[in-house]
Amino acid sequence: MIREYSCQKALVLKGDKVFRLTGELVSDAAAYFAEIEGDGASLGFFFDRSQTDEEHEQAIGQIRLYTSRNPFPVMAGGFIRRLEDVKKYLYAGAAAVMFQKDDAGQMAVYEEAQARFGKGRTALYDAAKQLVLEEGEDYPLFSALKKGADGLVPCIVQDVHSGQVLMMAYMNEEAYERTLVTGRMTYFSRSRQSLWVKGETSGHFQYMRSLHADCDWDTLLARVVQVGAACHTGSYSCFFRPVWQREATEHSSRSVFEELEQVIADRKAHPKEGSYTNYLFDKGIDKILKKVGEETAELIIAAKNPDPEEVKYEAADLLYHMMVLLAEKEIPWKEITEELEKR
Repeated sequence: MIREYSCQKALVLKGDKVFRLTGELVSDAAAYFAEIEGDGASLGFFFDRSQTDEEHEQAIGQIRLYTSRNPFPVMAGGFIRRLEDVKKYLYAGAAAVMFQKDDAGQMAVYEEAQARFGKGRTALYDAAKQLVLEEGEDYPLFSALKKGADGLVPCIVQDVHSGQVLMMAYMNEEAYERTLVTGRMTYFSRSRQSLWVKGETSGHFQYMRSLHADCDWDTLLARVVQVGAACHTGSYSCFFRPVWQREATEHSSRSVFEELEQVIADRKAHPKEGSYTNYLFDKGIDKILKKVGEETAELIIAAKNPDPEEVKYEAADLLYHMMVLLAEKEIPWKEITEELEKR
């Protein structure tokens, strides 16, 4: 699948300063993106025109500041010398990283970045600021899904951060396609017999982060960033009426590792073209060990710097590669946690 966007309405980063493409200084990036969102845009663009590593680090801070406070997805690029620069953009919260087609240095990193992060996290743009986003895999056509007698497919919506189920709605083919293209959850109203973008009247948009079908291909699960409340009553979730409950349970951070373990195991059992995890398994134990060593060194270097954010994303990188190693050695994550509990 190929998606094309115009990057004409974008912001330029130079160190800790943010400008419009015209050169006008912007004091509030969030307000600017809210403005273009009102024009119907579904993506924002940061072009990093920093000249030094120090300015680049300041620009990364600007991207992180924006993405930590706002759900509107943005893409970033400009200062790309090595794979580490791509990693910094993504870990700062960019939805994908843009590479300039006529920049030989950036294009030298492009294929490596695709192999490492997947095609869906990379994009190409030309001098006229026209951008093409390439998906890693073609998404299933709506015709592949099993519909009800009314031609609709139910979609369960879940908060990507908390895991809380927010609502359930229905999609027809047009709603499905628009959701995938725009990144905003779009549904079909059975009562009005028309499409509706969640939040188009309330401003409580849902920005899609992933979309999965169940084993029977007859139900969708969307993980989203929810702005405001999901329910028309003002409740955050539509599921607020208690029927029966044994006891409250706390969300455990251990579940994050268990879910990651399942994804890695699935990649090993069912390889997918373009998957970085499969790339590591294909290369074998020596490559995996090399990456564990490299990520360990990067964490050590990051810990010498004052920015705690860098430590966090390097630690996450190391944990991911360590879990690939555990999968390669067929050691379940449960055995690691049991060993820690013994201590």
